Amino acid sequence: MNKPGCRAGRRAREKRRKKHTNVYKVTLTHEAQFVLLRRWLKEKGFTSQSLIPVDFQDTGRGLMTNQTIKAKNSVISLPEKCLLTTETVLKSYMGDYIKRWHPPVSPLLALCCFLIAERHRGDASEWSPYINILPKTYTCPVYFSDNIIDLLPRSLQKKATEQKEQFQELYCSSLMFFRSLQPLFSQPTEELFTQDALRWAWCSINTRTVYMEHDQSEYLSREKDIYALAPYLDLLNHCPNVQVEAGFNKQTRCYEVKSVQGCKKFQQALINYGPHDNNRLLLEYGFVASGNPHSVVYVDLGTLQLCLDEKDKQLTQKLLYLRDNDFLRNLTFGMDGPSWRLMTALRLLSLKPEQYSCWKSVLLGAAVSWDREQWCIHSALKLCNNLNDDNVKALESLSELKQGANLPCLQQLCVVESLRQEEQRILEHTRVVLQNLWGQ
Repeated sequence: MNKPGCRAGRRAREKRRKKHTNVYKVTLTHEAQFVLLRRWLKEKGFTSQSLIPVDFQDTGRGLMTNQTIKAKNSVISLPEKCLLTTETVLKSYMGDYIKRWHPPVSPLLALCCFLIAERHRGDASEWSPYINILPKTYTCPVYFSDNIIDLLPRSLQKKATEQKEQFQELYCSSLMFFRSLQPLFSQPTEELFTQDALRWAWCSINTRTVYMEHDQSEYLSREKDIYALAPYLDLLNHCPNVQVEAGFNKQTRCYEVKSVQGCKKFQQALINYGPHDNNRLLLEYGFVASGNPHSVVYVDLGTLQLCLDEKDKQLTQKLLYLRDNDFLRNLTFGMDGPSWRLMTALRLLSLKPEQYSCWKSVLLGAAVSWDREQWCIHSALKLCNNLNDDNVKALESLSELKQGANLPCLQQLCVVESLRQEEQRILEHTRVVLQNLWGQ
């Protein structure tokens, strides 16, 4: 028997649900920049009307279906003429300058230079309808100041710093090539090919290109030429739970994305970049996927050493064995607790002098004794608590820095905050798992 008001409550819930569905996305179809982009793409042979640009509350700009896409059917098919590749660059006004330069520039740098030049040309650029919708800035670590990098998990700080150093090296090593392009511009190349301009182009390519293998050009370096900027298609957002088949179809001469599961009408069409954890997504693409099933929390050597006994005379030798057998990296906590690699490393570190002879069997997964297993669980719990404390402090600092931050800085802080929140969720699950093991 229904209680009084039950039906009204259900109606209210449905009304709230419908209201939320309507609020969380805003159609961008009629915005001038997207009207121009669609018109430009149509001229190049792209006529599909099944996807429309939308601003989603949770993922930002993306593409929404306006018709049901069945399983194994095409989500989008972009003609080759729409793709911006190194072939495009070599055939352009910049091509002769690249062909004459020695040593040859990389495919990545060739694309970066072309993007910078085309953005400078403004409406005179053939690619302006596409360039005008590209983000003006990105939330990749190469944009982060040192104080924001310091708020990343320790395992990611090193990689973020290396990314900045690699970019700096690219910029410094390219200055002479930039100067060689001076005849193409009335403005000094020092004012056009700035560090900020290269960073924008570098991130545009690294975060937005689709994977497409090209024949090796004699005019470019031997680095793999695998980049293709794909206007409109690159609005598709990543979801780790979506399955797609993507690649360039040599028969149709189109870059195609097919849905494995299908997609309902008026839902966001999504793509999968691969089984990447959130550390890699932030490092390479500048975002974090909420509830990412591939995400883990990394235990770096500095954190691992917190649970080591410095009085252990075999400690140096144990660490050497772990390093030689590649057990000092990819030590992680996941939603189901500590990884096998982490527990194996802890088991070897737990060995007493009289047990040291069995280190090989431990690295193959053998347990030693009940008391050593308890030591490992206790140590894993100690590591988990330490990482959680670090997360809490970082989240407090992020909350403070967000107050009064300008928009680009705020966006960077928010993506770091999302990563920390995801890690905290994993660590809370891990703590429960370890506490249950400890109590057994």
